[in-house]
Amino acid sequence: MTKETKKFSKAWKGSKKVSKQRKFQLNAPLHLRHKFVRALLSKDLRKKHNKRNLSINKGDKVKIMRGNFRKKEGKVDRVDLKKKRIYVNGLEIIKRDGTKVQKFVHPSNLMIMELKLGDKQRQKIIDRKGK
Repeated sequence: MTKETKKFSKAWKGSKKVSKQRKFQLNAPLHLRHKFVRALLSKDLRKKHNKRNLSINKGDKVKIMRGNFRKKEGKVDRVDLKKKRIYVNGLEIIKRDGTKVQKFVHPSNLMIMELKLGDKQRQKIIDRKGK
């Protein structure tokens, strides 16, 4: 017997229960997960584009705001939507056996310093009326 459960509801509006919020994020499809990897814009970009935050894309220049690597800047190497992780170029940790591993950062701990504007769709998003 297989138990069929409804994993994701399109009609879900919100809940006070943290367990339901967590379930929503864990079972969300990839096109909605892109909204979870957003970061603040720097003050210059905020004034220029009239937006407070944007989704992080590969190639953006970001500044780490929290953690061991704070105040460091680098370009985004990879965005992992499934695990909500951002991999920044230059952030590496050394394991006990001596190998280097790229360290990931949660998007809430980042600030976007420069945008990569090669994508037409992203330009449309930025041009939409902000605030």
